[in-house]
Amino acid sequence: MSTPYPFTAVVGQTDLRLALLLNAVSPAVGGVLVRGEKGTAKSTAVRALSALLPQVDVVPGCRFSCAPGAPDPACPDGPHEPGPGAVRPARMVELPVGASEDRLVGALDIERALAEGVKAFEPGLLADAHRGILYVDEVNLLHDHLIDLLLDAAAMGASYVEREGVSVRHAARFLLVGTMNPEEGELRPQLLDRFGLTVEVAASREPAQRVEVVRRRLAYEDDPAGFATRWAGDEHEVRARVVAARALLPKVSLGDTALLQIAATCAGFEVDGMRADIVMARTATALAAWAGRTEVRKEDVRQAALLALPHRRRRNPFDAPGLDEDLLDRILDEFPDEEPEPDPDPEPGPEGPDGNGPGDSGPGDGGPDGGPGGTPPQESGPDAPASEAEAPQTPQGSEQQPSGQENGGGGPEQAAVRAAEPFRTKMLSVPGLGEGASGRRSRARTAHGRTTGAQRPRGHLTKLHLAATIQAAAPHQKARGRSGRGLVVRKDDLRQATREGREGNLVLFVVDASGSMAARQRMSAVKGAVLSLLLDAYQRRDKVGLITFRGAGAQLALPPTSSVDAAAARLEQLPTGGRTPLAAGLLTAHETLRIERLRDPSRRPLLVVVTDGRATSAGALGGDPRELSRRSARMLAAEGVASVVVDCESGPVRLGLAGVLAADLGGPAVSLDGLRADSLAGLVKNVRTAVTSQSSHTNRRAA
Repeated sequence: MSTPYPFTAVVGQTDLRLALLLNAVSPAVGGVLVRGEKGTAKSTAVRALSALLPQVDVVPGCRFSCAPGAPDPACPDGPHEPGPGAVRPARMVELPVGASEDRLVGALDIERALAEGVKAFEPGLLADAHRGILYVDEVNLLHDHLIDLLLDAAAMGASYVEREGVSVRHAARFLLVGTMNPEEGELRPQLLDRFGLTVEVAASREPAQRVEVVRRRLAYEDDPAGFATRWAGDEHEVRARVVAARALLPKVSLGDTALLQIAATCAGFEVDGMRADIVMARTATALAAWAGRTEVRKEDVRQAALLALPHRRRRNPFDAPGLDEDLLDRILDEFPDEEPEPDPDPEPGPEGPDGNGPGDSGPGDGGPDGGPGGTPPQESGPDAPASEAEAPQTPQGSEQQPSGQENGGGGPEQAAVRAAEPFRTKMLSVPGLGEGASGRRSRARTAHGRTTGAQRPRGHLTKLHLAATIQAAAPHQKARGRSGRGLVVRKDDLRQATREGREGNLVLFVVDASGSMAARQRMSAVKGAVLSLLLDAYQRRDKVGLITFRGAGAQLALPPTSSVDAAAARLEQLPTGGRTPLAAGLLTAHETLRIERLRDPSRRPLLVVVTDGRATSAGALGGDPRELSRRSARMLAAEGVASVVVDCESGPVRLGLAGVLAADLGGPAVSLDGLRADSLAGLVKNVRTAVTSQSSHTNRRAA
């Protein structure tokens, strides 16, 4: 087993280390969500936390980690006889993004059930994580069905398994820790609220701190065991401080003033529900215990708000998380602390390895390197593995927009306009039945969903259709010489359950930013429509890409990504002007889809072309612009790309060019107004019907 990187050797990241340690002090805080760019020691810090947790007493041989003094009465391995327990380190269990449902919650042992006729349950990762840490790297990429199971277990503190005639319940209380890169997509609000605290991390821009990261990394790679030994003293001191804070926690007083501060803060930031108040109270109490105090102060409440509220405040999906600290201070100043009585000198231990006093915001803030213990050993090295120490990369497609001189002579570049207010859009989907990633847009064969039948497995059996398997095996029992209770089943009898659900798609936007779209109100409406579609893609868990065309050509403004907020940011900054190279936009879309098909062949694309249909420039391709655009559209249609054209043409005289483009693409054309789920046309029709009905009723009464 490789030597883990020491927690106390992580450089900087004060809030991250503090949030993790507060959960070690008080697991009731509810876990941590760590958001940040790649290479910021997220995973390194989380994996190192388990070494600082106190050991746990367990019933020997119990697969569900029951405590000897208070075993779970419903434990599947119970009932447990009284006796001495065994001591083991707290576990950190990692949940892979691609894990199956059976791997998470456990499953029936099919082999024993069919061969021996007994119901045997194999525990899953939730059982392994009980009384420890459940860590999900890239938690925002976790499949929806696994998220639902995590939500249930986190809410009830237990896991319930009901399948194939097996009903099992076992305790599952764990510290939920997740890490994610927001550029790869956001997290469902329901799961987001289950994390007690959230922390935003970023790579330091200070050269001295970056040098220290590299130095420690190199030292760790050269001699992991020796590096860990040099930090063993600091690790021991922080572990002792965690134990002392846990012992002090029941003695911490949460006064009425602190409760008023917490309630006023949650109300002031308009958070939903009462979970935020409870989490803030537990966090503030843990902060006081970590600082070696027995009363909660205003600075504890303030720090608790900064950790517990950013992901809970009411905001639009594309708004950046965070808290207005000026507003926070104004709210807290309305409820000043009473003068506290001086605490007696705390027992040795709670002060921690750095010697900081009450109000400390984490281990090692006094050291020049951000690590505990002040000056580190001279030969010590890294902050994180090399992949976590790299400088952030500039995403592809983030280059500057072409300047006004590159518009191809079609007029000056117009400044970017703000998007109109978004609205709820009609459902756009890809026809047919796909097999892509789980989502909420188009029909697909999925691992989880409504069971529609059974088939012979193609490759490894993943979901047994028990009834179909028994039906296939039953006629052959006499010929196979069955004599006992068990059913004689052969491999050819096994049947895979086929299920139908919804998939997420790749929604590729091709947006006309030429001079013909440059009228401010018109472009504002166009941006509002695209923003509305992005919101819809966010809710349906799609990947999105953004191509813009104007002037002399087209550019991939945002490569396909799960981060729809990045697409919204690029859209907001989009300027307009120049001629209309429609063919260039379609050809760029064709190339983008070709590359994406190689990367993710199971994800079906939906092409959304936002234009008035004009084509006034062939760019570097040469030839007739309109004929070139029609040929490009027909090429996309020939490859089976599902397309929708959003017709942006306005005014009393309409050329209908967007409809021609839609016909060439083989998809429908929808107007900006018709894109609304409650479109104005439908509203007018309903009003006209109501008026006609009322008029007829009045005439009948008059007669």
